[in-house]
Amino acid sequence: MNFYQKAVAGVVFPLHEKLKRHNTSSLHRALERSQWLSPAQIAELQVANLRYFLMRIGETVPYYRTLFAQLGFDPRAVTSAADLTALPFLDKITIRANSEALKAKGGAGLKRFNTGGSSGEPLIFYLGNERVSHDVAAKRRATRWWGVDIGDPEIVVWGSPIELGAQDRIRLLRDKIFRSESLSEFEMSVKKLDFFAHRIRERRPRMVFGYPSALALLAQRAVNNGLCLSDAGVLVVFVTAERLYDHQREVIQKAFGCPVANGYGGRDAGFIAHQCPAGNMHLSAEDIIVEIIDANGQALPPGESGEIVVTHLRTGEFPFVRYRSGDIGSLSEELCQCGRGLPLLGRIEGRTTDFIVASNGTVLHGLALIYVLRDIPGVEAFRIIQESLHHIRVQVVAESSCRIGLKQAIQTPFRQRLGQDVDVSIEYVDAIPREKSGKFRYVISRRVPSQGFHHA
Repeated sequence: MNFYQKAVAGVVFPLHEKLKRHNTSSLHRALERSQWLSPAQIAELQVANLRYFLMRIGETVPYYRTLFAQLGFDPRAVTSAADLTALPFLDKITIRANSEALKAKGGAGLKRFNTGGSSGEPLIFYLGNERVSHDVAAKRRATRWWGVDIGDPEIVVWGSPIELGAQDRIRLLRDKIFRSESLSEFEMSVKKLDFFAHRIRERRPRMVFGYPSALALLAQRAVNNGLCLSDAGVLVVFVTAERLYDHQREVIQKAFGCPVANGYGGRDAGFIAHQCPAGNMHLSAEDIIVEIIDANGQALPPGESGEIVVTHLRTGEFPFVRYRSGDIGSLSEELCQCGRGLPLLGRIEGRTTDFIVASNGTVLHGLALIYVLRDIPGVEAFRIIQESLHHIRVQVVAESSCRIGLKQAIQTPFRQRLGQDVDVSIEYVDAIPREKSGKFRYVISRRVPSQGFHHA
């Protein structure tokens, strides 16, 4: 087994990435070295990468070439991350309005992506080979902190159609070689939860990936019904994409008998931070700069909570500069006892994705409905509210010209997932207010799901 894992990680994976025109392996080796630099050395490396990045997009990206000229901003004069404050924030509205101008001339391997994000505002953007390579390298470095690596058996409990919609023969063959199995979490029925537990015991993965809310539901089911997962060989459970709450961590650790490692990032903002065995969230500082701002856009000092703003230094093909994530968190000035010089993210105060209950009692992940709305043309923002088992209320922000056929485009797939007897009412609104935290809550379930799930 150990020989096979080493062969996959050392031979198959580098070849796989090279065929995809990704330089992931060399980047990973560099990240393995740089994590042990002192905080001052990492800050120096970060500034050098920032300066190069800004010089590059100032020449190749029409939007920033124009912006820099208007502001009189000279990337060559950048000497610290604080110099970024001379540039405006980037938000979803700006990206939508300047999608073509944000593409670099001659960008390599640009691929279209879309996400509802945590704000419920669908966004279309593009990722290039460079960005993907760096994110994969950063993720691999973080998983290795926990004694697991590419080629170790893994089970991924996931809900994104980007991952689960591409299960063709090539993808299945690749997953078999890499010993990775994906399980769709869109339906979280008792039958599915028991199946997941059975597959984990049968496959004996060294690592499990998934949303914290879904894995907590699985873990609670296992604990309540005496389904033992602690002897299934899992060394670590990686969670991401939602806020990890203490009660979720506790029940997952109890069920699996291993640590839970939290990750923070997004398809748009990138692989931002990951937890090490010492318990701290390390920022991927070689590639990412994080600012924390208040409601007026002013920088907040470490320890104070505000909106997380991200600059990804490896997005030269489609830049994310001072991107407002909509998430709430804080930075920390502490040094981690693990010895890595990477700076720390303090708290992450975003909320978790809710679950929705179908009329037959089946528990569905909220993303099963979110993905319906986010891909409908003309939908600018939305909120899904489950008032009862037989009533779903959908608030939609959309221009009048886009509303033709919108009602049916929402109701039909919703009823397919929830039951034909469910009343799906559509409300057109001018705007959807944020919560006190400053974020949108795009799914609100007023009906508490059964089977042990607890709302935060």
